[in-house]
Amino acid sequence: KPNKFSIGGHVTKSKHFDLKQIEVLPGDQIYLTTDGYSDQFGGEKGKKFKFKNLKDLILSVSDKPMHEQKIIIEQIFESWKGSLEQVDDICILGVKI
Repeated sequence: KPNKFSIGGHVTKSKHFDLKQIEVLPGDQIYLTTDGYSDQFGGEKGKKFKFKNLKDLILSVSDKPMHEQKIIIEQIFESWKGSLEQVDDICILGVKI
């Protein structure tokens, strides 16, 4: 679980980032993402995409080569957003070990 405060804000003694260590093995894939994709409004009812849907999307394409994953994730975003304005910056970083 992430720390729940902005990385751009002032960090005081009461706010510190927790150090997280994970073991990775050859073939593992790691994804880091901002909240921009999951916070995007769209679909038939104009609702947010939501983090669970983003997680499910990433899991559904994780068996494909990285360049194909990028294309699929971009296409689904554009389809979801439709004619609505993009509400936030989006960054998804995928790394295969």
